[in-house]
Amino acid sequence: MIDVTGLNDVNYTINAELIERIEELPDTVITLTSGKKIIVKESRQEIKKLIIEYKKKIFNRDL
Repeated sequence: MIDVTGLNDVNYTINAELIERIEELPDTVITLTSGKKIIVKESRQEIKKLIIEYKKKIFNRDL
């Protein structure tokens, strides 16, 4: 699970395993495997970092 911030300053915790795509259009849009889209303040690169940190915690190794 990763924490992101919506454009309305609401914090969301989303399952990183359900992320299908991350786009910057210029806002960052996360598309989940369900088709739901979430627009967030974090950049695509920041979200990638959060996902890597999450996976390191889960698998307890370097990625």
